[in-house]
Amino acid sequence: MKTTRVDRVREILADDILSGRLESGARLDEVGLARRFEVSRTPVREALRELAAMGLVQTRAHSGAVVAETMTARLTEMFEAVAELEAVCARLSALKMTSTERYRLEELHHQCGGLVRRGDAELYHQANADFHAAIRVGCHNAALDDAMATLRRRFAPLSRIQFRGEGRLADSYSEHDEVVRAILRGNAELAFQTMRRHVSGVQRAFEEYTGTIAHDPIEAA
Repeated sequence: MKTTRVDRVREILADDILSGRLESGARLDEVGLARRFEVSRTPVREALRELAAMGLVQTRAHSGAVVAETMTARLTEMFEAVAELEAVCARLSALKMTSTERYRLEELHHQCGGLVRRGDAELYHQANADFHAAIRVGCHNAALDDAMATLRRRFAPLSRIQFRGEGRLADSYSEHDEVVRAILRGNAELAFQTMRRHVSGVQRAFEEYTGTIAHDPIEAA
């Protein structure tokens, strides 16, 4: 997946915010950020808009963008949305994936396993994105794929930071394994439930690493 200038600015700023390098209330000056990332103000402005949609940034009258004071509720909503829509994608993929797409999913899963053994969190993050994209493609629902593409782009920084937690790569791979097995068996309901549990695992790992507490953690139905 090609990374744009907006993606790069958004992911780095989100990482700075979530890791605490940028504290709540810190001003996000467009000119200074454009200079830092060696881009024009246009991608910076778009990245700030997307961060605001995620709840990480607030726009204040006469003072521009600042790091949000409280972001827990909005992040919880994002986890809920990803859990439900990704689970639907998994359910449909169990029913509609072609044999070629199933083989591709298995290959991506094996690649993730190799990265776990190497302990390469950054490459695993990229492979993880490909893994989930393969499931979205396999659901053969263009409207759902489009909706998830936008949501996943905003979700990427949250997914990325969770992999810094101890043991998270192995846990993620184990959760993926359950999803893959359900899809390959054509078990739509199990695919739905295992994917939902996987996103719950992502949320727990994210909260443990960042020290945030969700209002209503996702639970498998």
